[in-house]
Amino acid sequence: MITTELVRAAHGDAWQVEGALRVPFGGGVAQVRGARLMASGIDHPQWNNGDVDDLSAADVAAMREWYAALGVPWGVRVPTGGPWQHGRFLFRKRLMGVSLDGFGHPASNGLSGQNRMAIRSAGPDDLDAVLHVDLAGFGGDPDLELRWMAPHVHASTVEVALAELDGDPVGTAYAIRSDGWAGPALYLAGVATVPGARRRGIAGAVSAWLLARGAAAGAQIAHRQRAQVLRRRRVEIPAHLHPGPSIPHVGYLDQVIARQLAL
Repeated sequence: MITTELVRAAHGDAWQVEGALRVPFGGGVAQVRGARLMASGIDHPQWNNGDVDDLSAADVAAMREWYAALGVPWGVRVPTGGPWQHGRFLFRKRLMGVSLDGFGHPASNGLSGQNRMAIRSAGPDDLDAVLHVDLAGFGGDPDLELRWMAPHVHASTVEVALAELDGDPVGTAYAIRSDGWAGPALYLAGVATVPGARRRGIAGAVSAWLLARGAAAGAQIAHRQRAQVLRRRRVEIPAHLHPGPSIPHVGYLDQVIARQLAL
């Protein structure tokens, strides 16, 4: 059963995976009273954050101390249902989750036929192509985006998908495989399509391909942001990730605090 608590826990699990990947780059993970923390080592609050699971017990001083030692800006996500007096509210973030029980297996090479499109796993040699699609879809600072994406193409816990149309890169997304508080789960993120290839079903096809592969590898649930708020743009991910019943939406409130603003 998909619940708010389960999806929230899975989201935190995924960010723990991200932090663990980035220990060699100045990042890391930690747990303090009432919260789990991660850092990427990148000087941007979007990529250094904690997940508060106990509003009344959360040790904000310990959070501040840990991030100060790493020297990175940071924030936290907190659930609805209780007071949070620290920092400045920035935005509301909604998540959605779906059970992967009985999810179909992926096609061997994405789509075929008139779309002339193939989907495959991206490796280190594909990093430039993935970065090209991501920047075309979202914008952003190329150097920061490269630092964020580079560990993904080397990690066994992250699968990066690359869609090609007539051999040209046109779409990408990635899925983080976690097995923490929520059990085996998959976080779908970074779904992007180059402007000239939109409205062809590429984002949905890439998403479904990653979900099917994650299910085949043992993930029991998948989750994603219902609407991503990234780099000052609101990016909608297709609601129908695969044929079948509609995906249940699970929402909760994120309040983000930044060290340099309020703590």
